[in-house]
Amino acid sequence: MMNIEDIEIKKELKIVFMGTPSFSVPILDSLIKNYNIKAVVTQPDKQVGRNGKIAKPPVKILAEQYNILVIQLNKLKEEYQEIIDLDPDLIVTCAYGQILPVELLDYPRLGCINVHASLLPKLRGGAPIHRAIMNGNIKTGITIMYMAPGMDDGDIIAQREIEILNTDTASTLHDKLSKLGSKLLIETLPSIIDGTNERIKQNEDEVTFAPIIKPQDEKIDFNKTTKEIYNQIRGLNSFPGAYFILDGKRFKVWESIEGNEYFSQNINGEIVKIYKEGIGVKTSNGIIILTIIQPEGRPKMRASDYLNGLRESLIGKLID
Repeated sequence: MMNIEDIEIKKELKIVFMGTPSFSVPILDSLIKNYNIKAVVTQPDKQVGRNGKIAKPPVKILAEQYNILVIQLNKLKEEYQEIIDLDPDLIVTCAYGQILPVELLDYPRLGCINVHASLLPKLRGGAPIHRAIMNGNIKTGITIMYMAPGMDDGDIIAQREIEILNTDTASTLHDKLSKLGSKLLIETLPSIIDGTNERIKQNEDEVTFAPIIKPQDEKIDFNKTTKEIYNQIRGLNSFPGAYFILDGKRFKVWESIEGNEYFSQNINGEIVKIYKEGIGVKTSNGIIILTIIQPEGRPKMRASDYLNGLRESLIGKLID
């Protein structure tokens, strides 16, 4: 049971939270319910969709529900003084989206800590969830770390591992890690506040990277193995989605099945068989069955439903 002294420390402690996307929301929510959040720093509102509607970052929406000060800076490196003026004891970041200047990193007496969605030093960078699945990893996790000027190279405070299921997508793993990050942060903060936390240097020999997803990462290369393609599809689900080109039109692929047949006489990328579950395409070592697709300009649908509406057979066609 929390004593009066602990409650007073939590009330007096001034925390600034910096984050932007939906992944950060459970982390911020747990902080709001347990500590004194002086302000939330997030990216500016931006236009989304074809109609250019202005959308607020998910973190801003939550902060406004609690009447917490929201600061949105275009260039943090030039505009950080507003944060320093709040005299924070601790800055907590999670997927903020801009690099923190040294002046800001050095200011809080308890430091700047980050909630990162991988088991550092593995998967440093902006897309650790996508890359963990695309790489075929069987585990990942959350790291609470001190921030440093380099990319995700600060000292580790705490880590917790989670299994990546063969059925996980970037979307399901995102939600699992977000909840795990929220829980681990609240468990770890007391030791950071009283100075009893661990501080472990990262092993530079074990570093791997998770660069942000680029357009070339989204196109399916059927010269790869069935497993690699399967991992790519689920690793890009539900954003931004893997795709292929057929008859000059783009088709996104949201779900697939690893087939167990081999068509040695066919070309990689050739549609070789139609299954009840979907479209069978030859890979370098077998077949991938595309089950949920999204034809250009149309909604997601079962591949079987798409096939039912066709007047011609796809067998023998090559996918680009």
